[in-house]
Amino acid sequence: MADNKAKSTKPVNKTPPKSPSDPAKDRAAKRLSYDSNSSHEGAMAGEISALEEAFRKFAIHGDTRATGKEMHGKNWSKLCKDCHVIDGKNVTITDVDIVFSKIKGKSSRTITFEQFKEALQELSKKRFKDKSDEEAVQEIFKLIEGKAPIISGVTKAISSPTVSRLTDTSKFTGSHKERFDPSGKGKGKAGREDLVDASGYVSGYKHAGTYDHKVQGSK
Repeated sequence: MADNKAKSTKPVNKTPPKSPSDPAKDRAAKRLSYDSNSSHEGAMAGEISALEEAFRKFAIHGDTRATGKEMHGKNWSKLCKDCHVIDGKNVTITDVDIVFSKIKGKSSRTITFEQFKEALQELSKKRFKDKSDEEAVQEIFKLIEGKAPIISGVTKAISSPTVSRLTDTSKFTGSHKERFDPSGKGKGKAGREDLVDASGYVSGYKHAGTYDHKVQGSK
């Protein structure tokens, strides 16, 4: 009997049973993991977006039909000038034009954002000769990130003796002279049309309105 009881006794499993998982907690954990990865990727994308935003602003500059996805050679040159990629020493306007022609397709007149980065990589080797390739690319990106086209101011009129002579009303003659008063101010309609003088004085009489003054002075 004792032997049968010993044989029928099974070893006791001391490992506690696993509690059933909570689906809500599992979903929350997955969401936190996804958000963490997304924020990291977003931070990296933010570094690119600053460069891409600058590309877009220059790509649409002066062209109302542009979409910002491709850039013409004229706007590429302006970007290099405004962002000081062209320093007049290591990188010149000629270098910029050569790189643009090299990067764009043979039958194309524009470059995409990816080609834009390739062109900058080419110029970075000349612009930052004392740095490694990776450092040079990062430095040239920093010159452009967050930048926008510089809008030139209104051109000021340059005075010259010829212009001054042509606009000096005191030297006008004939019918042109009659259109301005002695101070140079235009007379308006009176200077353009012959208005009837109903004062009773003959045309050109210079002492109009002085009669009463003379009569009172003689009394």
